[in-house]
Amino acid sequence: MRVHFDKVALVGVGLLGGSLGMSLRERRLAGHVSGHVRREASVDECLARGAVDSASLVLEEVVSGAGLVVLCTPVGEMRGMARAMARWLATGAVVTDVGSVKGKVMREVSRELPGGRFVGSHPMAGSEQTGVGAARADLFEGARCVVTPGEGCDAGVVERVEGLWRGVGAEVMRMTAEVHDAWVARASHLPHLLASVLAHEVLAPTHPEGVGRLCASGFRDTTRVAGGHPGMWRDILLGNGDAVLGALAAWKAELGRVEGLIASGDREGVERFLSEARDRREGWVSACRGGGVAGRASQGRGV
Repeated sequence: MRVHFDKVALVGVGLLGGSLGMSLRERRLAGHVSGHVRREASVDECLARGAVDSASLVLEEVVSGAGLVVLCTPVGEMRGMARAMARWLATGAVVTDVGSVKGKVMREVSRELPGGRFVGSHPMAGSEQTGVGAARADLFEGARCVVTPGEGCDAGVVERVEGLWRGVGAEVMRMTAEVHDAWVARASHLPHLLASVLAHEVLAPTHPEGVGRLCASGFRDTTRVAGGHPGMWRDILLGNGDAVLGALAAWKAELGRVEGLIASGDREGVERFLSEARDRREGWVSACRGGGVAGRASQGRGV
């Protein structure tokens, strides 16, 4: 089902919001795209990038009359923005988001926007870069987007949100918020946290300066996502805390097993572990090749 919206409001026009606006405009899925920004200078930047048709610091101007509103702020700010804009939403307006945490966001936003008008979304696309300057119209092509309908959501509303993401080139996966948060804790949140821990420890100022000078492309690639916005990732890790802690516990158990293999000098065990890891990764890359995820990650565009 091809969707079209007379007006789309983007509450936040950074990497994801800006990319969504570009894609909506390029594919002519919206008659008008309006963006809410925090700084006056951002108005001209968003217009110059082609991310929106209009931008404003005044939330009422942005959301009034919009048939679709997309929350593109950090997850910790979504409830406050939903509360602030509720009075100006048009009758029948659909609201979704791009947040990496679904359970907490859906509970909080649904309290501010009752009536089943909010449907959670999480496009699995992006990079460690931030801001509308990094936005691109093809960001969602081939990416997977999880849609998490809440209780009482009208089937037509959910279809509109899924149609939005299919319209900008994404593959839609529908699941509950609880399943999403458990899965994404392992697929996205844990890798980011491990990359940050690695960068934090290896490049600690207590180590000799030469350690950093020896770090090459392998270290760079492994820690790439640690360059993400700290405030945004703080909200994600704390907002999905239980699932992240569960993923961390499983990882620490696996690390302990490998530690035991090394400590005991188990040559076969270490090689078997490395072989299994290589085979699992190659199987994942092979399954994803042509479907977007692995290819996009290899270009530094996936998260």
